[in-house]
Amino acid sequence: MKAHRTARVAEVVREVAAETILFDLSDPRIKHVTVTRVEVSNDLQNAKVFVSVMGTQKEQDLCMHGLRHSAGYIQSKLASRMKSRFTPIIRFVVDEGVKNSIEVTRLISEALAQSKATTAQEDSAEGTAHEESEED
Repeated sequence: MKAHRTARVAEVVREVAAETILFDLSDPRIKHVTVTRVEVSNDLQNAKVFVSVMGTQKEQDLCMHGLRHSAGYIQSKLASRMKSRFTPIIRFVVDEGVKNSIEVTRLISEALAQSKATTAQEDSAEGTAHEESEED
């Protein structure tokens, strides 16, 4: 029962945070943000909002600073939506999972390209060796 309530609160926090970031915040530092997931503590006092931020490291840092600055406003929006005795304290965390999956995809693509190049070189070398043996 408690896990179900925690999951429900996490979903509400995710919805409110995502909607508020997308439609209500006018901070120019906050852009290219996706709320990926939310983890709420068992006592419902704290919520980690995981976000993916696109851009350079400097842009990501600025965005995270802006999000941390806006946490109180997002909590107030959450309080009006939840109508419960406690509103979780929101903390923003960079979700490294998205960045890691992009890096893995890049590495796989690089390895495939390298493999194709090696195969093409080997095929070319075999073709040259085959032609030379026919000429003899």
